[in-house]
Amino acid sequence: MSSRGPGTRATRQALPPAMRDAVDGFAVHLAQVRNRSAHTVRAYVADLVSLLDHAVRMGCTAPAELDLGVLRSWLAKQRTTGAASSSSARRAAAARTFSGWAHRSGLLAMDVAAPLATPKTRRELPVVLRADQVATLVEAPGRDRPTTPGDDGPPAGPRDAPSTGAPSAPTTGGASPRVGPADEAVLSRDRALLELLYATGARISEVCGLDTTDVDRERRVVRVLGKGNRERTVPYGLPAQRAVDRWLAVGRPELAGPDSGRALFLGARGGRLHPTTARRIVAGYARAAGLPPTSPHGLRHSAATHLLDGGADLRTVQELLGHSSLASTQIYTHVSVERLRAAYRQAHPRA
Repeated sequence: MSSRGPGTRATRQALPPAMRDAVDGFAVHLAQVRNRSAHTVRAYVADLVSLLDHAVRMGCTAPAELDLGVLRSWLAKQRTTGAASSSSARRAAAARTFSGWAHRSGLLAMDVAAPLATPKTRRELPVVLRADQVATLVEAPGRDRPTTPGDDGPPAGPRDAPSTGAPSAPTTGGASPRVGPADEAVLSRDRALLELLYATGARISEVCGLDTTDVDRERRVVRVLGKGNRERTVPYGLPAQRAVDRWLAVGRPELAGPDSGRALFLGARGGRLHPTTARRIVAGYARAAGLPPTSPHGLRHSAATHLLDGGADLRTVQELLGHSSLASTQIYTHVSVERLRAAYRQAHPRA
């Protein structure tokens, strides 16, 4: 069973046996039947453990004793502790999913969560970079030399963190410090990573999960494995191709080792680049370049918004991003409208 931290594990262990078995069965159902991502499984299992712990405190000893009153009491308690509306909505979804599964599995006489309302959420518009800001970010590797050796894998070591943005301290006589092949390899990797993230709009887990065989350099497309193991093909542009070609020709051979396998992006010790490290790389270069706080998902937002601004239709952007529902993509139309309004207010004399 997946769990979220020692708190969830300890709470689960304290549950009555029937409830622990239900948690385990639900985790298997999510992962193997519903084909949910590991992140979703962890989140839903943690929510279920919290729900069942609350039910035990209300006198329940088995899943069969759950009712709508217990579910509503649990959600109300979450709201009183200051949970965000998005978290409350996810917890309600977890409760409904568990209730439906438990009813089908014979653990509940009826689907007690069917009447449960979903808390309304106010969806914030994503913050996106301007096209010129993205250009500054993706061109940052190499602009300043790395200052320290480093490591790879979570947590990221200094080499996998980009330059602080300040030039290296001069050596005697004002000469610049030497930059070794490994440092140059890291710079070429970082450039390729940033270019590919923005070019494809892919999730960071998808990009870090790429193998060299997933890149079709002739057709300039990558084969991406997204949520629910859904595969899609995403094109990328010439700047990304140049960066990836340089990484594969010069950088990757320098970092490759026994643990590299076919991984496209490698950490400094030769293993597959971890998403946590990649997030720190993106954030570090944005900070060094004086840009707003930026994450890989921010680059994904920026790519989608710029595609729509450039005339791409919503269905195409949905396909490129790998959204299962068009509703997930529609938020970017609101972003584009807000940008248009901001430009209008700034430029029009009677705005």
